[in-house]
Amino acid sequence: MGVNLGEIVPKRKVDLKSLSGKIVAIDAYNALYQFLSIIRQPDGTPLKDRSGRITSHLSGLFYRTCNLLEIGIKPIYIFDGTPPAMKEAEIKRRLKIKEEAQIKYERALKEGRIEEARMYAQMTSRLKDYMAEDSKILLTRMGVPWIQAPSEGEAQAAYLAKKGDADYCASQDFDSLLFGAPFLLRNLTISGRRKLPRKNVYIEVVPEIVEMSKVLEELGITHEQLIDIGILVGTDFNPEGVKGIGPKTALKLIKKYGSLEEALKHIKNVEFPVDPKEIKEFFLHPKVTDNYTVAWKDPDVEGIVDFLCGEKDFTESRVRKALQRAISGMKRAKAKTTLDSWFR
Repeated sequence: MGVNLGEIVPKRKVDLKSLSGKIVAIDAYNALYQFLSIIRQPDGTPLKDRSGRITSHLSGLFYRTCNLLEIGIKPIYIFDGTPPAMKEAEIKRRLKIKEEAQIKYERALKEGRIEEARMYAQMTSRLKDYMAEDSKILLTRMGVPWIQAPSEGEAQAAYLAKKGDADYCASQDFDSLLFGAPFLLRNLTISGRRKLPRKNVYIEVVPEIVEMSKVLEELGITHEQLIDIGILVGTDFNPEGVKGIGPKTALKLIKKYGSLEEALKHIKNVEFPVDPKEIKEFFLHPKVTDNYTVAWKDPDVEGIVDFLCGEKDFTESRVRKALQRAISGMKRAKAKTTLDSWFR
């Protein structure tokens, strides 16, 4: 779900090519879920290998990463660790949505409503353990660094950005801001031409940057107050938020009363599944690690072909062509900097 702050935070569109040479810490699970949702057959069936295992996530991860490398962008993928106990309510909520969507998908498919079936199928996506492990194998062979976070991937990505080990955090959700990311990059993994659900209309999805300093300046608040707004609206740790309060109302309340604690004194019948103080503390001091190494290496072309084509039934000519584009892009990027800078 993530916190819904889209209505109030300032954003600016950006051309991906302008990010050449930049390091981007990507919320891996967020990206993989997007690939699982989008990359499907017309009837909603995901891509699979000969053994029946889903490969949509690998297709998205491979080709999108090749595109980024071709441009000269240096990605780091951050994988979620153990979710905090207070996320249990959100995990159960998501599971219920997927189960209901599965029933609707099967019904629509049976009745021949193919486009509707595909829409419901996208909502059933589940990231299984083997998908994360396969993704790590692929990234390692591609020479792209990945980090195993101890808890929330977005928290670790924000930590890298705050330390200066990454220039941007990439995610669709705005949670990275609550974790203190100085720059959030959205639409990185889904940019391009996209069809609107149930409409024969296509839109161009473009990357956009949200800058923390500008968010706080334009809204006239502090980082802690931004967290307070998020908690009122609803986060992964209190998914329902406060009934009837959206981002704009939450902003007004926090600016009027100064803090979540004071604002809650003026709101009736508020119940939280978790103590809001505990939620705020987690955003301010999340569990992260310094046990990581960030370095980009030349892709193991034959290793990638063996894995994707030999094991996962990808088309070899397409894989080799994408890799060649990526390698050429990396060489161009290296020519603009030093080898030490690229492989640092």
